[in-house]
Amino acid sequence: MSNPTARPPRYVATLVAACLAVMVAQVAYSLPGALNGTFQQDFNISGAELTWISAAFATTMVVFELTFGVLGDMFGRKRLLLGGALLIVVGAALCASAQEVHLMWIGQAIAGIGAGALYPISLAMIAAAAPDAQARARAIALWAGFLSLGAALSPMMAAVLTEFGSWRWAFGAVIAAALISFVVSLGAQDSSSPEGRKLDLPGQATLAVGLIALLWALTQGSEIGWGNTTIVVGFVIGVVSLAGFVVIELRTEVPLLHLNLFANRVYAISGITAVVGMFAFLGLCFSMSIWLGAVQHVSPLKIGVLFLFIQGPAFLLVPLVSRLIHSVSPRWVLTSGFALIAIAGFICSQFDVQTSTWTDFIVPMLLLGVGFAFTVASITAVAINTVPLRLAGMASATTNLLRDFGFALGPVLVAAIANSVANNEVRDGLGAAVGESDLGQAHAGAVMGIGEQGGAMALNSMPVIPVPTDPSLAPGPDNPMLAMPSAISDLAFSSLGSGYSLAFLVCALCAAASGVLTLFGLFGSRPESEAAVDLGTDVLHEIANVADDVNVR
Repeated sequence: MSNPTARPPRYVATLVAACLAVMVAQVAYSLPGALNGTFQQDFNISGAELTWISAAFATTMVVFELTFGVLGDMFGRKRLLLGGALLIVVGAALCASAQEVHLMWIGQAIAGIGAGALYPISLAMIAAAAPDAQARARAIALWAGFLSLGAALSPMMAAVLTEFGSWRWAFGAVIAAALISFVVSLGAQDSSSPEGRKLDLPGQATLAVGLIALLWALTQGSEIGWGNTTIVVGFVIGVVSLAGFVVIELRTEVPLLHLNLFANRVYAISGITAVVGMFAFLGLCFSMSIWLGAVQHVSPLKIGVLFLFIQGPAFLLVPLVSRLIHSVSPRWVLTSGFALIAIAGFICSQFDVQTSTWTDFIVPMLLLGVGFAFTVASITAVAINTVPLRLAGMASATTNLLRDFGFALGPVLVAAIANSVANNEVRDGLGAAVGESDLGQAHAGAVMGIGEQGGAMALNSMPVIPVPTDPSLAPGPDNPMLAMPSAISDLAFSSLGSGYSLAFLVCALCAAASGVLTLFGLFGSRPESEAAVDLGTDVLHEIANVADDVNVR
């Protein structure tokens, strides 16, 4: 008689491949965290151009991850696991060889597509391969642990390689890890679940166009002006496309995003906080990285240490958070988590860019990490415990998309806020600062041009004015460039401090709003143990049984 719980062929190989794949995806995703200041100085780019290094990855990841889940179900998941690893190799190789920022954007976008395949496919593969519910639960926990490990190690790895070599070595490490993942994945067991699955091409197209147009307009508007015709057109295209996406999803038989779930009050609140709360979290991470790296030019190694304070609690507190979700109403867990995130943001908003040091961020970043640990798993728990069991996988996948959309908005919105404030202050005060510096016509013209085109971030990164002292001679040791006058550099520096102080405060307010919403909106929500008793089963184990729709991250 056969053992129904015996491990299927290549189960261990599949588990190893999936865990390694999700770690590689998270390493690639988290890599810019400690390096934003280095990128800004090496490429000498504006604030919006710097933002796109992170936003390009997140945007393509969010746009394609649901579709990759469907493709894996229809045509086999193993080939997507292999293809995702190769896309990360290609994207990281382009970034490692980039001599200008546009190639970085392309590389990050390609790597983001690869990660958009690896996240859902790796989880679906181990859920499908596990022999029973208990094995699935252990496998999913291990998968989540490797994801957290990648998020914790990536900024520190990038910082160390940059400190003792070059930031390009960090992308080389990503290439090596992705190639190892590809080789290991060759031994994984393939799986699929094509029944009832089909592509939603109109939904995919309108979602892609809408998100890309909206994020582009938000990013560029801070530099070229919110009333600029191209920015207005970008917003219009984004809104119209996303409205079209909603109409399509409500009418199609097999939608990408199950909007009918939002008729459930508790689920709708969890969805809203998934976007707003996770925007606050990643917005604070990004703002810290820019404040220290691109503005104060702090060492990437020190920024990497701070990311350990953020991601460490998410890894170390897994047992505690699991018990809290199981025995305490998620209303209290979520409210506490968002309160900690809000406190972290408020503390950071009070820092003075002229006097603050990187050690000032240790306490707020630790609070941020604990708050994130309390919220990220609880949001999914609320989503899956408030819908019928047959819809649990759909609810989880939809919540995951909303959470990732919040992550994508983090860098974009905080940069839009901070750069708008900083660039306006620079434009208002640059004429007086140039006059105070007593510059010649050529140097004054160059400074005004940089201020108009690149804004505060570009001026802050330039130690010299890119015009030789004697314009009639070639630049060189006997004809050096003039050092940037202190009046101009101080203006740019303080303007960026004002901008990111406001960004910290906005993130704090969004986290606080999420906490208030969960405190009052989730009144009556029950702990997971009570929901499991009502359903007659363990919800998290049953989620694994509908893994065709699961996209938990």
